Amino acid sequence: MFKMICGVEIIFLIAAIFSLNFELCFCSCARAEYEIDGQCCPMCTPGYRVYKHCTVETSTTCVSCHDSTFIDAPNGLIDCFSCTVCDSGQGLRVKIPCTQSSDTVCEPLDECYCIEQHRGGCIQAVKHTKCSTGQYIKHKGTTFKDTECAECADGTFSDGSFQTCQPHSKHPHSSKKDDLK
Repeated sequence: MFKMICGVEIIFLIAAIFSLNFELCFCSCARAEYEIDGQCCPMCTPGYRVYKHCTVETSTTCVSCHDSTFIDAPNGLIDCFSCTVCDSGQGLRVKIPCTQSSDTVCEPLDECYCIEQHRGGCIQAVKHTKCSTGQYIKHKGTTFKDTECAECADGTFSDGSFQTCQPHSKHPHSSKKDDLK
């Protein structure tokens, strides 16, 4: 009798697990749907947001994003995201403008380089290093690398803007100060 009760309990347990799995599978929404109040509604396409959730009788009502907002994926959201602002005070400018289905992509200004990227754009830039007098520009700065400076060798000079150091002139009346003019 003990074996029979254990067998019945196992069958009951298996049935409970099966019905739970069936219930979970039955209630989950499809890939292009979102759940609201226990109901699966069709998602809005990128560039659109939910204006009105679906009901038993109606489908989801979607409206486009506007006024510097976007959504870049299928969604069940009621608000669009604000577009990123490329702040020139932070060394940034617009590379690709915001659309209703994609965010702004920023890039560094000419005199700056990017120190932090996100999703194909620059989110933080700083000014390139300026070489000092007595240094030359070993490697000019790029969009993603700072300028690299190096010291001039003895007998040469640079005001910091040269890409090679220049030899001091050999005139008897010239001075180092004259060479920098």
